[in-house]
Amino acid sequence: MSTPSTQPLVPAISFDNLTLGYDRHPAVHHITGDVAQGVLLAVVGSNGAGKSTLLKAMVGELKPLSGRIDLHGHRKHDIAYLPQVVEIDRSFPISVFDCVAMGLWREIGASGGLDRTGSERVNEALAAVHLSGLAGRPVGALSGGQFQRVLFARLLLQDAKVILLDEPFRAVDARTIADLIGLIERWHAEGRTVIAVLHDIELVRRYFPQTLLLAREVLAWGPTPEVLTPVNLDLSRRFNESYDESAAVCEHDEARQTA
Repeated sequence: MSTPSTQPLVPAISFDNLTLGYDRHPAVHHITGDVAQGVLLAVVGSNGAGKSTLLKAMVGELKPLSGRIDLHGHRKHDIAYLPQVVEIDRSFPISVFDCVAMGLWREIGASGGLDRTGSERVNEALAAVHLSGLAGRPVGALSGGQFQRVLFARLLLQDAKVILLDEPFRAVDARTIADLIGLIERWHAEGRTVIAVLHDIELVRRYFPQTLLLAREVLAWGPTPEVLTPVNLDLSRRFNESYDESAAVCEHDEARQTA
């Protein structure tokens, strides 16, 4: 089993023997390592590998069963989190403009109104995702790709130091993926820490320099070419197939690390 490569960089997030789960049933076991500031990191693995669980723990939605997460001084507003689209209720009657403007909530407060500068920033964010003509449309009337652009525009306004993306390209078209990848590369160039849960291995190989491969524990973590090897991907598949959903305790088999 690989461990994160040693880098002379300041950590943005650290995991110390972290185990996560639901109703005390472990879902992710014994993660230890550092996510460096400014890294562009993909989290990959089979369905049920614990990828979304890990992101929810980083944003504070899920408390560890054991171990700890160190955010190294990052406060809540320093971290922007985009959950899976399927977890977002699009039936609420809100316009595209107002949905994007929610990215300024930290600055204007729950009852504050947008001034001219705030409105201009919302319009600039909409332009950045190529939705300038849809500001007044209800979000419920958007296609999947259009709605994901709205969510990325909102992230732009949050101006966070750490950005967590859970399957940001699910059920969107190739053109939207290309445009959103451009925004992710922009964030990376600005020195922000971007962590994305992804399923498209070729997309990861092309755009993400670092990868964390999960199968309810860390199988490999480091430079993407060293992580996404046929051996590691096959190991990930075999771990997923052998997982016992009825297991009641957290088991950490050291022998499996050398498989």
